[in-house]
Amino acid sequence: MRYLPLTPDDRAAMLAKVGAPTIDDLFVDVPAEARLPGPIPGLPHHQGEMLVERELTRMAAKNMAAGAHPFFIGAGAYRHHVPASVDHLIQRGEFLTSYTPYQPEIAQGTLQYLFEFQTQVARLFGMEVANASMYDGATATTEAIFMARRITKRPRTLISRGVHPHYVRAAETLCHFTGDELETAAPTPGRTPPTDDMADLIARIDDRTSAVIVQNPDCFGHVADLSPLADACHAKGALLIVVVTEVVSLGAIRSPGEMGADIVVGEGQSLGVGLQFGGPHLGLFACNLKHVRQMPGRLCGETVDADGRRGFVLTLSTREQHIRREKATSNICTNSGLMSLAFSIHMTLLGEKGLRQLAALNHARACETAERLAAIPGVTLLTERFFNEFAVALPVPARQAVRDMAEMGVLGGVSAERLWPDRPDLANVLLIAATETVSPADIDALVRALTEVVSK
Repeated sequence: MRYLPLTPDDRAAMLAKVGAPTIDDLFVDVPAEARLPGPIPGLPHHQGEMLVERELTRMAAKNMAAGAHPFFIGAGAYRHHVPASVDHLIQRGEFLTSYTPYQPEIAQGTLQYLFEFQTQVARLFGMEVANASMYDGATATTEAIFMARRITKRPRTLISRGVHPHYVRAAETLCHFTGDELETAAPTPGRTPPTDDMADLIARIDDRTSAVIVQNPDCFGHVADLSPLADACHAKGALLIVVVTEVVSLGAIRSPGEMGADIVVGEGQSLGVGLQFGGPHLGLFACNLKHVRQMPGRLCGETVDADGRRGFVLTLSTREQHIRREKATSNICTNSGLMSLAFSIHMTLLGEKGLRQLAALNHARACETAERLAAIPGVTLLTERFFNEFAVALPVPARQAVRDMAEMGVLGGVSAERLWPDRPDLANVLLIAATETVSPADIDALVRALTEVVSK
């Protein structure tokens, strides 16, 4: 009864209180065709623990594990080597159980590592202040839209065609309920879309524009100088929001803050967290100090106690379940505490020199991969300046090419049509990521597989 503490009499009393004859009556709003009428097909109805483990292991063996095959999948989630010490440390009882500082005065350890995490994110992004993390990059992006509206008192946000489509869809879903106006443009994976996209964005900034959102590197891997766009935003009283989905890139390219960004958000999964079947991941959020009171989430600060000893406090927590209630800047109820700790440990192990070396290795692997693939007859490199991800055009549909390469034991990338299912003109575009986990033998395997696929 550990997880089912209610007796039949308890349930009957609760149902009577709410006026429902049976538990099924609580779900009358769910269409009958959406309800599961019985056991899940294909799963045994009831087995002992050992047999369940055996069956689940058999089912899991059907998957192609990222670490067991040449792996070139990116598109917003990247495979990097996570040192074993990261998992070892985050599983210590002091960390694993102190999930969130609801009683900050007795959670000094939690507050300290969150303070260190904030410092690392702020330095990476080139910003003055960062919060104690958010759910993921997509929700952090939407929170930045809300924050920009509060600052500028304007309703309209322009979103670059290079922003990850999943981030855009998350923003559209949430902004549907807030009334924020989002304007997006169709992606074009040509050789110079950042230049064209930036000119288009600059031309569309007006007195109703709250913010402009761009991603760097963008969803096709392009790296751009955002300084002209930042200047154009500020000239019209708008804010520049920069999205970073591959945080390792900041070991090689200028930070968004150096290019004039007002708010920087991103996904921290690349450092310490791992792919984890899509989550939990880690949202990063930073801004300039003058806007800090409009920043969502938690902010931990450093102070001294009455005896002059160093200590940490929960400096800002403008969330709905705290004192601000309906005046809260966000209804996000927590931070990704354990994931931010993993990020911070990995970042600490690397240090600045290590991060730059890691970024250089990523770039070198990607350059080698791109050069080899561009030499295959019929394959065209679409991304001219990139970090560790780029797009190629194939003479065959990319989705089928991915499936065919998987049959050969190579996880060869992500079809652009998978990200934009309503764009048949992107059917032959393949996104390929190469991180430090890619070996020369992996690149050879990819070249062989793709050569065979495009020559059919």
